[in-house]
Amino acid sequence: MRAYVAVGSNLGDRWARLAQAARALRAAPGVAVVRGSRVWDAAPLGPPQPRYLNAVLELETTRTPASLLALLRATEGAAGRTREVHWGARTLDLDLLLVGELVVREHGLTVPHPELAYRRFVLAPLAELHPELVVPGLGVSVGRLLEEAPELDLLPVGGYPL
Repeated sequence: MRAYVAVGSNLGDRWARLAQAARALRAAPGVAVVRGSRVWDAAPLGPPQPRYLNAVLELETTRTPASLLALLRATEGAAGRTREVHWGARTLDLDLLLVGELVVREHGLTVPHPELAYRRFVLAPLAELHPELVVPGLGVSVGRLLEEAPELDLLPVGGYPL
C-alpha cells in the first residue's frame, strides 16, 4: 500500500537528518522508499525558531498505519527528537500523512493527518509527487488543497538526499 510521510528538520544538520530518515525507513522491514519530493525551506510555525527543511517521502508498505507510526516515532527518537514544546524546534519530525485510501481515527493516530489541508509546507512537496491524489475523507485533490492553503514563506532548495 502507498503511504506518504512528511519529513522536517530545523535543528543541527538539517540535510543529514532528512537523509537519516530515508535510510531508516529503507532499512525497516515492510517499507520501501519509492521516491522523495524536492526539499523546501520553510518559515516555522509556532514559537520563534530556525527555519525548517521539509519534504515528503512516498513509501510502499505492508505495515499497518499504527506500525508505521511506531516506526516514525522510533526514527525521530534515534535522531534525538524530544517533545517538550508544542510546535517547537525539532531535530527530526516525521508525520504520517496518508496510507492508501484509509481513514483512521484512533487514540494517538489520525490518517489522513488532521492538519494536512492547511500546511503548505507539506502540500507543496506532496503535490510534486501526486497533485491529482484525492485525500480520503476530504474528497479533494492535493493540488486543489495546495491552491487553497494559507500562504507561507516557502522555497524549493534542492533534491531529497536519498
